[in-house]
Amino acid sequence: MTLFTTSSLWLAGVLLLVAGPLLSMLGTVAVRRRYSLDQLRHNNEVAGFKFATVGVLYAVLLAFAVLVVWEKLNEAESNVALEAGAATAVFRLAEGMGNPAAEEVHAAMADYVDSAIDADWPAMQRGVESPETVAALSDVYRAVLRYTPPDARGGALLAAALAELDTLTQARRARIVVAGGIVPGVIWFTLFFGAVVTIGFTFFFGSENLRAQALMTGALAVLIFSGLLVIIAIDRPFAGTVKVSPEPLIQVRADMTGGDRP
Repeated sequence: MTLFTTSSLWLAGVLLLVAGPLLSMLGTVAVRRRYSLDQLRHNNEVAGFKFATVGVLYAVLLAFAVLVVWEKLNEAESNVALEAGAATAVFRLAEGMGNPAAEEVHAAMADYVDSAIDADWPAMQRGVESPETVAALSDVYRAVLRYTPPDARGGALLAAALAELDTLTQARRARIVVAGGIVPGVIWFTLFFGAVVTIGFTFFFGSENLRAQALMTGALAVLIFSGLLVIIAIDRPFAGTVKVSPEPLIQVRADMTGGDRP
């Protein structure tokens, strides 16, 4: 599904919301040409109960997948904001360490934020992390750990800086984990196979008005593929058209390099 999740949303929309329903409607017409109305009409009563079961099961699966990817997208946005807040906290706490420790931590943190924006985000669009950003984060740890607290106040300052640095590390790891995609391959297979089965079920009902039956099948296909389009659009929170931006970190970088600090 990488092609869908990383390509233009317009392309995925055309394939799913135009081509999909059209093929579904053509399938209805093709089955009617193969089987007579009388043959299909016998299926209505029995197939109706089975279709109700199939439809409910697929609707539950589709809704569950939509909720999961939406929740993960919100978590990704929250983690980026949390990472930016932790970076700001470490930068501010370093001011209490005095020079040269403060300058070293400031420089290392500024390099990390630069790398996260300029290297990590492009890498996450490919579903991986940037080695440069990993190295920059290690430099921040080294800079903080070089500080030797002269008193109890300095010890509390170091502990607070390390706690914020731990928060930053966890937030970054959380965004890296979801960068490669939220929905597993087996779930993608089940979603698309379930869509084919659910829509295909409607081909074997018999209705006097073939045009109306084809339109109803097309409408059902639009609803199903709309749900799939939502999942595709936000399955990879850092790639594609709908994605999480590094704006919180960009603001932090601007504050670190000039202007009012947050």
